Amino acid sequence: MLGDLTNWVGEIVDGFGYAGVAFLVFLENVFPPIPSEVVLGLAGFTASRGEATLLGMLAASTAGSLAGAWLLYGVAAAIGPERVHRLVVRYGRWVRITSRDVTRAEEWFDRWSTVAVLVCRCVPLVRSLISVPAGFRRMPFVPFTLYTALGSLVWNAIFVSAGYLLGEQWERVLAAADTYKYVTLAGLALVTLGAAVLFWRSRSKVVIEEA
Repeated sequence: MLGDLTNWVGEIVDGFGYAGVAFLVFLENVFPPIPSEVVLGLAGFTASRGEATLLGMLAASTAGSLAGAWLLYGVAAAIGPERVHRLVVRYGRWVRITSRDVTRAEEWFDRWSTVAVLVCRCVPLVRSLISVPAGFRRMPFVPFTLYTALGSLVWNAIFVSAGYLLGEQWERVLAAADTYKYVTLAGLALVTLGAAVLFWRSRSKVVIEEA
């Protein structure tokens, strides 16, 4: 399956160059199952063959990242925080989440939004998803764009440069990316578990105090 995907990505990059890379990265941001390392590694390899420039591939991939992030941000902003609160009020009791919990999460994001967007753009799985809470909270568009561009540029530069330097052996990028993903997933699992424990403890404390 990965071989078929690689062939398809390669055909688009070969056929459309910078525009193809921008389009594929846009798709990868909107549909995360498309592995960015395949697109970016091939983009770097194409540049190494002299069929494109390294800076051009970096610019194209970052433009695609921004376009995908803007789409997710726009959809989430259109939904808005009011609808999120209404959904929580209506269905949150099934998972013991209240409107107050959502408000606390929103306050946290408002405080750390720039750092969250910048850092998460370099974290697998949440790279694209961070645009959703940014949209829900209607984070100012200019800072969102700036930090999304910076974080995306860092991520893209790593894999495009690796593909460029490895040349014909660009697929070695995939193995390194898998290792990074596994390490990141383990870290995210630990952080999520710790946050869940703290959350339920705080909820239990509130329930006891109210009783």
